[in-house]
Amino acid sequence: MLKSLNFEVVQKRVRQFKSARVLVVGDLILDEYIWGNVSRISPEAPIPVVWVKSENYVPGGACNVALNIQTLGARAEVCGVVGSEPRGSRLARLLKQRGIGTSGVLAVRGRPTTIKTRVIAHHQQVVRIDRELVAPLSEKLLTRVVTLLKKRIPEVDAVCIEDYGKGVITPRLVAEVVHLARAHKKIITVDPKENHLMYYRGVTSITPNHHEAAALSGVPIRDDASLWKAGRKLLRILRCENVLITLGESGMCLFKKGAKPVKIPTLAQDVFDVSGAGDTVIGTYTLALACGASYLEAAYLANCAAGIVVGKVGTATVTTRELLAKVRQVTGPQGA
Repeated sequence: MLKSLNFEVVQKRVRQFKSARVLVVGDLILDEYIWGNVSRISPEAPIPVVWVKSENYVPGGACNVALNIQTLGARAEVCGVVGSEPRGSRLARLLKQRGIGTSGVLAVRGRPTTIKTRVIAHHQQVVRIDRELVAPLSEKLLTRVVTLLKKRIPEVDAVCIEDYGKGVITPRLVAEVVHLARAHKKIITVDPKENHLMYYRGVTSITPNHHEAAALSGVPIRDDASLWKAGRKLLRILRCENVLITLGESGMCLFKKGAKPVKIPTLAQDVFDVSGAGDTVIGTYTLALACGASYLEAAYLANCAAGIVVGKVGTATVTTRELLAKVRQVTGPQGA
């Protein structure tokens, strides 16, 4: 349980975040938010009419993982592709403004930048609109990405693979990342896509939600017994060191080779928006591992971060101050 963790040790890990460097490889997405109010139902169809008050853009997908890592004080870089149109330029500019490394970003003609538009009224998401091209990268483009990875992986402490199924993450790319990262003794974490199971063999850790874990393992998760079976099957098939399955309102469960599963209860008090919560989990988890935390310590920190971010509206991040305050709160008297 969290109360058995030493607050001073966890605090030391969090303070080490500022010295870590993490490379996030995957699908780069631009998130658009349209904020407004609803006062009536449309006479054209039984749908709400949203009166728009404001709109803004933030880095999404793999970019949001990098943003979570950067907000926690570390140095984050991204590697992936955007379109050569204004949306791609906007996303690259947003990343640079936030101090995220973009030397691994390729602007590609003829491939539009993925954009997800969310309409939010009265703190509730009304609708999401996706504009994207879902197709694997060409071999020529993939070779360019691999060339960038060969330059960047030796310089970072961990590599995080963000697979949103938009075409960047392919078997060849993952194989190259695993080969390079292992050769340089780097941590490799994956936020998986449910139909890409065999892509991820040999990574350090994956962090599926329970729906993804069920699909990846072929084991319907209905109770603890089926959860244990799914987690252990993923460990065996992927030959990874651990699996962290997020369970929504039921918290998360950590599976590690040669150890009993550890179930961690949720710490969320108010849930306004789960958008990007998985990004916060894998970002915090990867960063903690990169700073020498045990898998259990890293999982607890990721759980604390998730409990904070779901209480915010929109794709959000967590600061080290917020994270340490949450850890202090849940570790009890020793953290007082």
